[in-house]
Amino acid sequence: MAIYTLPELPYDYAALEPVINPQIIELHHDKHHAAYVKGANDTLEQLEEARDKEVWGSINGLEKNLAFHLSGHILHSIYWHNMTGPKEGGGGEPLAADGVGELADAIAASFGTFAKFKAQLTKASATTQGSGWGVLAYEPVSGRLIVEQVYDHQGNVGQGTVPILVFDAWEHAFYLQYKNQKVDFIEAMWQVVNWQDVAARYAQAKDRTPLIAP
Repeated sequence: MAIYTLPELPYDYAALEPVINPQIIELHHDKHHAAYVKGANDTLEQLEEARDKEVWGSINGLEKNLAFHLSGHILHSIYWHNMTGPKEGGGGEPLAADGVGELADAIAASFGTFAKFKAQLTKASATTQGSGWGVLAYEPVSGRLIVEQVYDHQGNVGQGTVPILVFDAWEHAFYLQYKNQKVDFIEAMWQVVNWQDVAARYAQAKDRTPLIAP
């Protein structure tokens, strides 16, 4: 039985136009995300077989594959909900008037201003070497927000951080529409950020038990 399943999109393929065209959304979700789900499930089956047979020659590769596919599944599951169409209130910046003042305050406390945060996440996403992500994450030891560059799906992150806003900088996320202009895609992404979703993820992450007791 499959452990992981491909989640349904929270909108139709055309919902994020003109920032992301329907063809990209369909391929990205139905093919690429689905492949990470299958990869995670297949790797779990291979690990079960290794345990049953007590054959561990491939353990390093299997653990790496599990991290890659599972992280890809998790990040994409966040990514779809992090976005909403401009007509549905996507984009702009988080404001107290929109009910996301706690998130806005946290961004200001962690980065100085929203503009400084936006510049850092934009640069981190656009300059990720090869394939990867730009991530706004909650760091539970300090209680602050940090920006991370995620290479592939799982590298270069602080242990225990919780991603709350993710920008997919893999070529499959933008190439059909933006060609090799990754920075143009990242700049356009700010038009569809779902701050209500980001704020809910921030509140949930903050309510978790700290990794290190005070």
